[in-house]
Amino acid sequence: MEAIYLILGVLLVALVYWDLFESIVVPRPTPGRFRIGRYVVWISWRVVRAIGNGRGGRRHETLLGLYAPAATVLLLAIWLAALILGFGLIGFGLRDQLRPVPEDLGTALYFAATTVLTLGGDIAAAGPLARIAVVLAAASGLGVVALVVTFLFSLYGSYQRREVQVVRLQGAAGAPPSAVALLETYARLGLMSRLPELFAAWESWAAEVLDSHVAYPLLGFFRSSHDNLSWISSLGTVLDAASLVLTTIEGVPTGEAELFRRAGSHLAEDIFNLGYRADPAGGRSGDEDEADLDRAAFNAACARLVDAGYNLARGDRAWPAFEAARADYAPRLEAMATYWATASTSWLGTHEALRSPAHPQDDEADSTD
Repeated sequence: MEAIYLILGVLLVALVYWDLFESIVVPRPTPGRFRIGRYVVWISWRVVRAIGNGRGGRRHETLLGLYAPAATVLLLAIWLAALILGFGLIGFGLRDQLRPVPEDLGTALYFAATTVLTLGGDIAAAGPLARIAVVLAAASGLGVVALVVTFLFSLYGSYQRREVQVVRLQGAAGAPPSAVALLETYARLGLMSRLPELFAAWESWAAEVLDSHVAYPLLGFFRSSHDNLSWISSLGTVLDAASLVLTTIEGVPTGEAELFRRAGSHLAEDIFNLGYRADPAGGRSGDEDEADLDRAAFNAACARLVDAGYNLARGDRAWPAFEAARADYAPRLEAMATYWATASTSWLGTHEALRSPAHPQDDEADSTD
């Protein structure tokens, strides 16, 4: 019977080690089945989304905003609890090598907890295998905390670098951002010649976000702290602007726009392929047809661009080219926005803004629900 406890404990500890290694140490996606963290995030996100499903406003936005930091702390707690359980099973399997001998599994778990958390206790290891287990348990507890703290610094560093460009975009594209508003602003300020610089900066941004968010998928759950902004809507906005430059606007250099379109589409495809493609709570964060773009909307956008001072290609040629270019990324971005319950791409910038925790008037709206 002792051997069964020992084997179960060793397997559980090995599973925690593997999950830590794959989640934190390995800087690439690891979609294996035997992953504690993967199922913790998947299940907890479904629960959080279900709690606020069909209910917007400040409270829901606050809840979603707290999720990613809370999930990181939850993972630390679960990893430590799993280690305590694993080493408790090992200790109970080796109880003949402990002094005093634990009377039951609960006492062995208490001994494992004091060892993993390096608190010290009234039970000591007397045999060689038990001593090895005690040393490993103490080192594991310290190691898990150190790895998670390092992980947090890495996450927040990547998050802050991601948000710098998102916030900068707000000044030109509005909030929620709009591709047409972005191009109008550049024309009004006499910055049309600097559009290539914009696309070059966003190409670098897309490469960095792709590298960090594929390596650490939890980053996708971190929401912007600013009103009506999200990295997904910002990416879609600049991709729409690049597609307009490539297919509709004439007289603007297209090289940087094409390079960014490739990088941005690659980012959307890779994140989408990680599995963030469906709404886990069975609802939507916006209108069902928000991603759709019809000819009338395109013509309205073209009219605004002409008024802003752009030279445009013929509509019967530009429309199918733009529609094909947008189809390469827009459906994926919409699916991701739905999954993360965040703002999706605004085309003309006319749909209703999301309510934000920064708006105190939402308290009154919530109180009347």
